[in-house]
Amino acid sequence: MHPSPSRLVLSALLCATLAATTACTDREAQRQAQAAAEAAAKEQAAAQLQREYEAAVTASNWELARVHGAALLAQYPGTPAADAIEPGLAEVTAKADAAREQRRLAALWNYARVAAGKGEQRSAAIFSREPVDTGGSAPATVQLVIRDHPEWKRSAYLVLQGGDFDCYGGCKVKVALDNELARPMSAWRPKTDEAIAMFIEDYSGLWKRMRRAQVLTIEFPVKAGGTRTVQFEVGGLDGQQMPGWD
Repeated sequence: MHPSPSRLVLSALLCATLAATTACTDREAQRQAQAAAEAAAKEQAAAQLQREYEAAVTASNWELARVHGAALLAQYPGTPAADAIEPGLAEVTAKADAAREQRRLAALWNYARVAAGKGEQRSAAIFSREPVDTGGSAPATVQLVIRDHPEWKRSAYLVLQGGDFDCYGGCKVKVALDNELARPMSAWRPKTDEAIAMFIEDYSGLWKRMRRAQVLTIEFPVKAGGTRTVQFEVGGLDGQQMPGWD
């Protein structure tokens, strides 16, 4: 006995429905599996960045730690790794900024070691933050030099690129550290044309004061009339470059 045409149609419809349902279920399962794999990969990448961040923090490499931390929060927000490092990232960022600033300050100093007499001359030099009109052809920066010479011994002096100091025979300069009130210090201009230099007599006291300061301000008299004031960002001075001064 053959099935009726209506039964054949119904059977075909049931088969088609079952196939469609199975296909949809398979696609949904594939979608869920793909989403789970992507989430797992995302968390794995975030965990790797977290490890790199924590390694940089342990090594006190604050700038690298900030880079890893910022990348983790930007690329993988909401992951367990991002949530774990976020509370401490502000402190790391502050330390990274401080490290960058200290590196900038250190780069302002120039150190030199040259043969001199029967020994070696060492010097540490820095230019003023801004140029100043000292009576030369144009405003120019002023140089502060700390020198240790085997014959001339230790000294601290300012050097102009133009104009001249009004300090022949001696004068007073005003020296201030950071926000402290300025104090007078004795200085003198030697009668030489080798350099436009003015020596500060208490070089040891100047050094000691600089070592605890960020900004050194010096006001000095010039032949052009009146006084000029310059500032030096001295916070990056490396005392190891001048043995025995500390």
